[in-house]
Amino acid sequence: MDRITLSRIVACGRHGANPGERERTQPFHIDIELEVDLSPAASSDALEDTVNYADVYRRVVGIVEDRSYALLERLAGEILSDLLSDDRVRSAVVRIAKPELLDGATPSIAMTRKR
Repeated sequence: MDRITLSRIVACGRHGANPGERERTQPFHIDIELEVDLSPAASSDALEDTVNYADVYRRVVGIVEDRSYALLERLAGEILSDLLSDDRVRSAVVRIAKPELLDGATPSIAMTRKR
């Protein structure tokens, strides 16, 4: 199966379980991997025959910036639900890192969902 990957998305949001984390915005680093059949777009050269990664980018940033959750797992789950709302996406992987949480260490999670 073919893949579309968006790497190094940086979005600022208010997510965290520790005291004070949701009081100010902080950066989140997100990587997205979509399993999609790209053969229609490869034949047609038409944007409507593929998943528009610029649109995916905007939707992911919007979720991070406009919502607030205690857990990265919940944030990733919301992003995955949005990504899988497109019937062309067969599976999706979301990786989220929180670079400013621990002194020099960057916690991250990765979640995969299939249709």
